[in-house]
Amino acid sequence: MYEYFNGLVIREGKNNLPTEKIKKLYTSVGWSSNDLPSWQEEKYQLFFENSAWAYTVWDKDEMVAMVRVISDKIALADLTDLIVIPEYQKKGIGKKLVQLCVQKLPHGNWFAHTTSNNYDFYRKCGFSVPDKTLTQGTCTYLGFIIAKVDGHR
Repeated sequence: MYEYFNGLVIREGKNNLPTEKIKKLYTSVGWSSNDLPSWQEEKYQLFFENSAWAYTVWDKDEMVAMVRVISDKIALADLTDLIVIPEYQKKGIGKKLVQLCVQKLPHGNWFAHTTSNNYDFYRKCGFSVPDKTLTQGTCTYLGFIIAKVDGHR
């Protein structure tokens, strides 16, 4: 699946992604280091290959955002590694990625384990968030309740 969003291309898929592009995203937000041994770089491919779903966002040949989902594909899903490089943040890309993910399992329960600086973002995406006094916690989107209200359960 390809989708266009504000001049960018969103790709659905988890296989054959360029390891160096994935590593660059993790490094851009401080989740990885450039001085890792090269043998550890295969982990980046395995992160994606072992995920239920994944989306990447491209500006020409540059991967500028990504999200992975770990799920049973029936009832539960975790948003994992939602990354938008700093220059592309605050442009709706992260919210669009969350929307695409939730569409995969709209009547399921979604979780995002994050820090308090991301609570407002997840609230804007329709998630319930922990008490702001907690420095980290789990944001939830309870799709089964929405399904029940809508008469689907």
